[in-house]
Amino acid sequence: MNIIINPELRDYIDPLTTQEFLALERSLLKEGCRDALVLWGETLIDGHNRYTICQKHSIPFQTKQNDQFSSIEDVMLWMIDNHLARRSVSNFQRGVLALRKKEIITERRKQQSKQEKVAEAELAVKEPDPVSVETRDEIAKVAGLSKPAVAQIEKIRKAATPELVEAVRAGTISINTAATIAALPGEQQVAAVAGGKKELQQAARQLRESRTPRVPKESNADQTETGSGTQGETEANLGTNNSTASSHQSADMSELERLRAENFSLKQQIAQLQAQLGSSVAN
Repeated sequence: MNIIINPELRDYIDPLTTQEFLALERSLLKEGCRDALVLWGETLIDGHNRYTICQKHSIPFQTKQNDQFSSIEDVMLWMIDNHLARRSVSNFQRGVLALRKKEIITERRKQQSKQEKVAEAELAVKEPDPVSVETRDEIAKVAGLSKPAVAQIEKIRKAATPELVEAVRAGTISINTAATIAALPGEQQVAAVAGGKKELQQAARQLRESRTPRVPKESNADQTETGSGTQGETEANLGTNNSTASSHQSADMSELERLRAENFSLKQQIAQLQAQLGSSVAN
């Protein structure tokens, strides 16, 4: 049996982590390959990891044909829907897959719009229009996620470094944290990832705090507008004292934030120097 591996299709879905691949290998060695590999003609379209393991250990396997496709884009759409139906797919991967589906369908419709109406009608008869994923609402529905989560995944895809993408894909940090870190320059993202989970969370927290305007607390003098005689003067004095204390507290908080930011910057510089040193030693 001749089985062709198309690198574009093999790499279209995110690869398994090392732990996931080893777990699949143990399962196949113990129970055999129970699910048939899916072929489109001679091209493998589902079961690339199982095929690799079966070839390595000479494990018997079965195949089945799926000849409903007319293009490689049709195959990709099928692969996306096939993976979205699996429970083991993480929320981040669901969002990425739904966005890929949107890109394929959007490009397909652009090409269709250039064709004559007759040709478009013939295509519609042969191939029913797929589920729309043009808007964020539709993407979220296909992926089974909230609209804010889809927006965050879009931001990660556009701005995150490969190191940060791998961290969120592996579950080291949440989608929310990764989307926040993605606002940093690339070298700072890499340094934060090198620092581990705590460093990433601290960096995200500092970024959020820097974006949130601080509203000063109202003094007691503002809250107490009435009063007379000695009692009124006493309340006014207390309000003044509270206002002064509040000012000192605000200054202390600003200094603390400055020190935190400075500490974070130093940690990033250290991480970068360690990476450079490791590269030099390796060379």
